[in-house]
Amino acid sequence: MPATHHSSAPPTPSTEAHPVRPVDGPPVPEPPSSGDCTAVGRIPVLDVRPVVQRGRRPAKAVTGELFEISATVFREGHDAVAADVVLKDPEGRPGPWTPMRELAPGTDRWGATVTAGEPGHWTYTVEAWGDPVTTWRRHAQIKVPAGMDIELVLEEGARLYERAASGVPKKAKRQVLRAAVATLRDETRPAAARLAAALTPEVDAVLARYPLRELVTASDTLPLLVERERALYGAWYEFFPRSEGTAQHPHGTFR
Repeated sequence: MPATHHSSAPPTPSTEAHPVRPVDGPPVPEPPSSGDCTAVGRIPVLDVRPVVQRGRRPAKAVTGELFEISATVFREGHDAVAADVVLKDPEGRPGPWTPMRELAPGTDRWGATVTAGEPGHWTYTVEAWGDPVTTWRRHAQIKVPAGMDIELVLEEGARLYERAASGVPKKAKRQVLRAAVATLRDETRPAAARLAAALTPEVDAVLARYPLRELVTASDTLPLLVERERALYGAWYEFFPRSEGTAQHPHGTFR
């Protein structure tokens, strides 16, 4: 996988009934003929690329090759949205998930650069999800400096961080979020300092690795054929020795 990747599928499962299918459910063998490898739920995943013949044939790559997977991802309202790519190897095992980034602000087009390992028939899926922590941060950074609903805003953040901490498997990293929770609720400190404690680089690193996800929607599972590196520049030729004879020896041989 690329240099920036995280643990296997993000830890916080969706509790909503809206996803098109469970994220960990069985792969879709073939998308509907009328579709274009999209998923429309609370957070639509549209126009996933690369795709060949609407997913009936695999996209191709070679071992170690970097290539981009992209999709259109958006949601109603103003809440934050995020997305990631999950590759599965020929044995069906999910690899490290790769976070997607918005390719151009305002276009709703998201992408991630990934790479596959050994040759074989792989699959990939795009997951889109609501990001409540980022939504809260946007609101808090406006309301707290303005003195609006300070205690309510900080308590909302503390509860979100508690939820996020419950999905962090490593104790040390979990403690980073719990320390932020304690500071958010510490009324002896200035409001600005309480908020700043929830926005540190250490907290950002933990949330990037173990995000709090809501309303998870997964695209159709799409096929990916990974071949050895020689497929980039090699070619096969057929040679028929019997056709290479002469008038004296009409049937050619390898000799």
